[in-house]
Amino acid sequence: MNSDNTGLNSYSAFADVYDELMNDVPYDAWAERIDRDIKRFGISKTKSEYGEDAHDEEALLESERNLVADIGCGTGVITRKLFDMGYDVFGIDYSPEMLSRAMDSDEDRGIMYLNQDMRELDLYSTIGTAVSICDSINYLLEDEDLEDAFAGISKFLYPGGIFIFDCNTSYKYRESIGESTIAEAGEDVSFIWENYYDEEENVNEYDLTLFIKRPDGLYERAEETHLQRGIEVSDIERLADKCGLEIVLMVDSDTEEEVREETERIYAVLRKKN
Repeated sequence: MNSDNTGLNSYSAFADVYDELMNDVPYDAWAERIDRDIKRFGISKTKSEYGEDAHDEEALLESERNLVADIGCGTGVITRKLFDMGYDVFGIDYSPEMLSRAMDSDEDRGIMYLNQDMRELDLYSTIGTAVSICDSINYLLEDEDLEDAFAGISKFLYPGGIFIFDCNTSYKYRESIGESTIAEAGEDVSFIWENYYDEEENVNEYDLTLFIKRPDGLYERAEETHLQRGIEVSDIERLADKCGLEIVLMVDSDTEEEVREETERIYAVLRKKN
């Protein structure tokens, strides 16, 4: 499988300044929503909700049901928040640079991070919950890539386990982001973010130019290109059905109401069928 078909390998210089540039993202609210929906729909429990003293077969199965995988974890912000809520969580990302930042920020939590392609998951056990937040699956540009990711997640989900994710829609790229340029000047990092949306291919290209302050006070320029694909309700419905998953929640991520034509980001919870 050719990783050049995706934008998964895009992060390099961006990893060093990612958290600074994303400091307005509502990570706390996102983590609280994930926690709420694990409790509403899932089978995973926090460490305060289950005992760790038993060592029989049932205890082993319970430990697998309680595992949470943060897929496309990036610098590990959501991973750490779920860990601090009491979940037995580990992170997965394709970018070594992003994982390095995640481990640097771990602060002795001891979270495990795996460098894996989300299309080719190879986990050490089944898990109770998979999470993929902040548009990670939009980097999968081909139908088969998206299907491979859903199928792999379904394969490792314990029966009744859930997959929680969000994704940008074609409407967002076409009407809100595409053909726009965003620029911001900061003390330590500035950026120019240019967008180009190809409606025929349903792919948005982000051309990112970074100016990162060095210790000597000078600024170093770095350039990266990111590609993301719009994902629709029909894509989620098709993949859920094909991969042994059922939709238990699908809403507009911003309003938590029904998905509309103007929805820019979808938030969904899928459950592994028994």
